[in-house]
Amino acid sequence: MRTAPTTTESPIHFWSPPDLPGLEFDPFLSRMLHEEPVSRIRLPNGAGHAWLVTRHADVRLVSADPRFSRRAVLGRDVTRVAPHFIPMDGATAFADPPDHTRMRRVVAGAFTARSMRRLRDRAQQVLDGLLDEMERHGSPADLVAHVARPFPQAMVSELMGVPARDRESMAHWTDGILSAAAGRTASERAKAALADRFAALIGAARRAPAARLPHQVPADGDARREQLVDVLADGVEAGTIGFDEAVGLAVLIQIGGTHAVRNNSANMVYALLTHPHQLARLRAEPALVPRAVDELLRYIPHRNAVGLARIALEDVEVGGVTIPAGDAVYVSYLSANRDPEVFADPERLDLDRDDAASHLAFAHGPHYCPGATLARLESEVLLATLWDRFPGLRLAVPEDELRWQRGVLIRGPEELPVRW
Repeated sequence: MRTAPTTTESPIHFWSPPDLPGLEFDPFLSRMLHEEPVSRIRLPNGAGHAWLVTRHADVRLVSADPRFSRRAVLGRDVTRVAPHFIPMDGATAFADPPDHTRMRRVVAGAFTARSMRRLRDRAQQVLDGLLDEMERHGSPADLVAHVARPFPQAMVSELMGVPARDRESMAHWTDGILSAAAGRTASERAKAALADRFAALIGAARRAPAARLPHQVPADGDARREQLVDVLADGVEAGTIGFDEAVGLAVLIQIGGTHAVRNNSANMVYALLTHPHQLARLRAEPALVPRAVDELLRYIPHRNAVGLARIALEDVEVGGVTIPAGDAVYVSYLSANRDPEVFADPERLDLDRDDAASHLAFAHGPHYCPGATLARLESEVLLATLWDRFPGLRLAVPEDELRWQRGVLIRGPEELPVRW
């Protein structure tokens, strides 16, 4: 076993993630994957250094091994991309098993097979309505404004039980939380506002458990509610989850379900429009949609840099390097998805590949994305419907004229002008 490098043996790489255009892969991540797969880094905010783990097998190890703790991050000023932490202190993102398992079990009540069937039907209805509006607007149109933004916003609101009057405010607060350029004060203010609103919604659900809409009562007569604010309220009443934990969970799922899915929806359409042979393959065989979603999730670099760190609770060997107890560790799901040891010709978008389902776009281990089922559902409905409605869909401007968001943690286009 190779011993842990000392500060004189191993360099600490300063990594300030650039605002990259399109789906360009971060060259620093690519270099670390191929040249120094377990390396030390320093990011623009926070203190000290952290380890960066880039290979698929090593990422799976760190993200599933209980010797690496998310809870231990709390109270530490670890080096990081954003000036602030994205999750609330009581959220599952900062929890380890068994507390994490307990909280995730409560959330599962909103992701039953029945609720997903209902949400798939609702997703098709919502998307059809949005495409109707886009058609009435006429060509050209901005796909972000007409589809990629309102579609996941509507669907996560359906899942959460967010009233229509609150949806725009919640989308605005989410944008503020996920902007690295907004500054710590503005981002923390947005997070507090979002948390306050969910606290009010969960509190109202606790006070009036019987006052629910007819569509919230399953047809088989089971009185268990399925919208997430109701599920969380029931968990609080049962003593399974604390009120602050419930609010933290709601905030985390709202953020992922609104902002991440919005950008990834636009990224998926952009990827297909700029890979016409792959688009033609998908249109020729609609049954390919689920596999196409996996490959797009693998291929698209959906975020800048890395997410939340973990802390090594003891010395752990990773990829032949000993990471000392107490050190912060980041995993890169993006680089894991480009690991040539797992994915043949990983730089190529290929809807026919057999290995796409091994991607880690939704993370791995206990912190696997709780909203992955809904995100996948939305992507499948979008890709199965969009070109049926608009078979001539294409970019309305040259590719190099597209504007991409800057200073954000989740990547995506500001606008996606299309013609049909």
